[in-house]
Amino acid sequence: MAKWGEGDPRWIVEDRPDATNVNNWHWVEKNATNWSKEKIKELLLGLKFENEKGICEIKEINSIEGEASANNRKAKLIFFYEFEIKGEWSGMLKDDIKSYKGKFVIPNLSEENDASEIDVNVTADQSCNEAHQIKDIFKAEGTKRIQAQLAKYITDLKTEYGSNIILPTKNSDQNQGLQPSQSINNKENKPKQELNKFITSDTSKSADIGVKIPTKTLTMTESFNCQASDLYRALTFKPMVEAYMGSGIVFEPVKGEKFSLYGGNITGEFVELIPDQKITQRWRVKSWPPEHYSEVTIELTGTEGTTTLNLKQSGIPGAELDKTREGWRENYWNRMRQIFGFGGRIF
Repeated sequence: MAKWGEGDPRWIVEDRPDATNVNNWHWVEKNATNWSKEKIKELLLGLKFENEKGICEIKEINSIEGEASANNRKAKLIFFYEFEIKGEWSGMLKDDIKSYKGKFVIPNLSEENDASEIDVNVTADQSCNEAHQIKDIFKAEGTKRIQAQLAKYITDLKTEYGSNIILPTKNSDQNQGLQPSQSINNKENKPKQELNKFITSDTSKSADIGVKIPTKTLTMTESFNCQASDLYRALTFKPMVEAYMGSGIVFEPVKGEKFSLYGGNITGEFVELIPDQKITQRWRVKSWPPEHYSEVTIELTGTEGTTTLNLKQSGIPGAELDKTREGWRENYWNRMRQIFGFGGRIF
């Protein structure tokens, strides 16, 4: 039994930034599954590879099944990820005008295998000689490219989820675990909670404006059963926006004009509008740090009655990533499908 004043250091709350998980003794886990699925899709979808015989492209990512997490135990980082990825490809021989299609499966992306050992199983939908030639191109050239992209995923996972999980202790550098963009450049070496406090603090304090916070990037791909022009109108025509956002919005889709939705809970400014193709906005939620804006880019691609929407949103406060993703999905995409009958698939 410890003497008075000599408690087990695992349980002593030291003079440290967060006063939790002292000495990094306890198991801490960060769920990286949703981020991983979005990242893998971003890295693989649209990937092209070719040789002197022909060219192939990954056209669809049909499913990504599995999970990923980052863990800290006794100041040691442990990453777990295990996924099965299924998709579709299309290709064409250089002396041919007909394209051929097929499927691919990555059965085991996990920490048990090095990226160079990842298997890619490829099949062709047709049984003709041309289709098999293109399948061979995919197998020979595509496997290497896919392995390289998934190696990048593994690196990004460790960078994105490795920061701030091992927390600084009393005698350590309080900037430990922060990404370069999050480091504190002052003589006082302010604690980590000072850096992040504005996520939950009173947003009326003007003195808080301009403080650096950890941010993340969100990517989403949605499919709608409509023309690109219809989807663009649903995103920019005020009466249609009011149909799923509610009345009383401030909304004039002109470059430089500001907008306000949900009673001022979402505000921003239009940066660029290309009819039926692209919308760029400065975008924020009321609860975010004062004057902190993310950048939202929405790109539309229409083919044969179906439109694919690709969203990229950078500068989201780190703790708000999952909430922001769910907000787009529930308050925008699902409501638009229901109200306007756009239907479509969610990737």
